Amino acid sequence: MIPRTSRFSRKALRLSALGGLCAASAMAIAAAPVAAPQFDIARVSNDIKTLSSDAFEGRGPATRAEVKTIDYIAAQMKAAGLKPAGDNGTWFQNVPLRQSDIVGTPSLSMSIGGTVTPLTQGSEIAVRAAETGQSAVAFKDLPLVFVGYGVKAPERGWDDFKGVDLKGKIMVVLINDPDFEGGEGDFGGKLMTYYGRWTYKYEEAARQGAAGVLVVHESEPASYGWATVKNSNTNTMFDIVRADPKSAHTQMEGWIQKDLAAQLLKASGIDFEAAKAAARKKDFQPIPLKATMSADYAVKSQVITSHNVAGILPGSKYPDETVIYSAHWDHLGIGLPDARGDRIYNGARDNASGTAALLELARAFAKGPKPERSVLFLAVTAEEKGLLGSEYYADNPLRPLATTAGVINMDGPLSISKTTNFSISGAAKLDLLTMLTEEGQKLGRHYTPDARPEAGSFYRSDHFSMAKRGVPAISFSPGRELAEGGEARGKELSDAYTRDKYHQPADEYDPNWDTSGWVSDLTLLYNTGVRLAGSHVWPNWSQDSEFHAVREATGAQRKP
Repeated sequence: MIPRTSRFSRKALRLSALGGLCAASAMAIAAAPVAAPQFDIARVSNDIKTLSSDAFEGRGPATRAEVKTIDYIAAQMKAAGLKPAGDNGTWFQNVPLRQSDIVGTPSLSMSIGGTVTPLTQGSEIAVRAAETGQSAVAFKDLPLVFVGYGVKAPERGWDDFKGVDLKGKIMVVLINDPDFEGGEGDFGGKLMTYYGRWTYKYEEAARQGAAGVLVVHESEPASYGWATVKNSNTNTMFDIVRADPKSAHTQMEGWIQKDLAAQLLKASGIDFEAAKAAARKKDFQPIPLKATMSADYAVKSQVITSHNVAGILPGSKYPDETVIYSAHWDHLGIGLPDARGDRIYNGARDNASGTAALLELARAFAKGPKPERSVLFLAVTAEEKGLLGSEYYADNPLRPLATTAGVINMDGPLSISKTTNFSISGAAKLDLLTMLTEEGQKLGRHYTPDARPEAGSFYRSDHFSMAKRGVPAISFSPGRELAEGGEARGKELSDAYTRDKYHQPADEYDPNWDTSGWVSDLTLLYNTGVRLAGSHVWPNWSQDSEFHAVREATGAQRKP
């Protein structure tokens, strides 16, 4: 997440066809039979219940709840029989982060067509605490410029900026890609590229020298509602510690509601839908708006240390080679109250469920038989703040990436009801998916590509931090084709979660959850990992994957 589509719903979808896989490598991966252990679903449920209880206060990084959370995870790893794999022989990897908070209520307003309009944080607008390290944000009457989708992609012959000078100006930008609603086909149709992600929009605003950036929210292209935007952007922000934060961030980053964006364009004599249509074409020209923005708020910024939790089961034959299971332990902590006055964002499915699955798999592996490769169980921090814990691990790996055979990530991995399918996060073609698919077939389940490739799920889970460095990595989804009710019922339940619970205090443990599919989910995850850890094969990306060359450059491709 990180503000994204619901991890339960998006992890209940997932992408892309299997064609074009590395056939030779895939065939080399032997499908050895695996005797799965007996998973204790009551124990899994208890881990979720505990981690998502009010006592854990939403598991916010760098809070007192973090200490409680990581100590609980480490204790469970130790009890399972793992060995500590963190810094200096501990269970923990220190992750330095810049923490930023807005102090008090920000003063925000716009002058639209000459009329001053006050803006309420969390209502029409959601601004983030500045991640530049500055102690205050204060500007008055800065001009606003609409830049379409805000994409600069030379390899596609695409430039939404056309030389516009954004210095001292606020960039207003649409979410997703120009192809989302039928562009000219330069961005692969519905499949979101990284250019469609809000993280890219922020990064490009900094590269353009803008004073700030406002992303226009619409539920369909964003793949989540305004509640998700509000709750994810108005609380504590974190970032990796950068030598030059202003190279990656403007002083103000935030989102605005579609209705406010429509007002801005209307005051400039432009219809919102007409502006969107123009933005879908290469010849789009930036539109200076007859509007300005003012802001004034203090920011508390400091460098803190959060923690990844790491436990390992050493391999019997190839102990220097590693298979990783990962899940993020963090959620949103304590934030704005909902309609019930609840301020604790418990994050039961997102991602106490993934952490619980990680612990149960650790117990299963520790019972034996001992794998030939070492298996690292990694609970990462600050996923909700931009995949920061996994990003730090990928830059500072506890186990070399060149000898890491693959990563299986879990973010909302347990089905809402027994499913006949499964999927992964994002558009990916790799041998590891072939393995997962073959293991799923043995359990009577089939792989289904992502039903919503426009959501850009590939960039929204911790596996991406490893994938972009070449390591074969997937993020598992339990699917939504229900054994009882089919795809229609699965979509109904998935949509309801996204609408009513995702990144909201209502994402709480429910003792009435249907756990009938959890054994199958855990068995599939276990069997795939056992197969990879019990061999000396090196899965790769497909030849046409952007990660294939990166992987080859690490020297990891070897013959069994």
